[in-house]
Amino acid sequence: MQEFDIPIFKKTYDLYKNFYSIRSKVSKQDRYTIFLRSENLILEVLEGILNASQLSKEKKLPILEKTSLKLNLLRVFIRLMKDVKSIDLKNYATMEESVDEIGRMLGGWIKSTK
Repeated sequence: MQEFDIPIFKKTYDLYKNFYSIRSKVSKQDRYTIFLRSENLILEVLEGILNASQLSKEKKLPILEKTSLKLNLLRVFIRLMKDVKSIDLKNYATMEESVDEIGRMLGGWIKSTK
């Protein structure tokens, strides 16, 4: 399927896989609060990217902008998880790098859609 070949989709998909792989290392206290909330945001970003890839140029922009807001919220949550030590620095660096790259890709997509 063509929509799964989009680089931003692949990058977000990989981010979710990395995020999922550390779930068992997160304390229960954090796993069912901020971690779960972050996990859901990643899935919503993935869904937004997939939805936008199916729409016409005029209808894409609101979806992409909403997805960008969710990505920014995810960025804050990941930083917060690092600060409260829910995740270690290595995982934080990996995730933050992925989120930054996804953000650049999403920003470029938004710019090209305007």
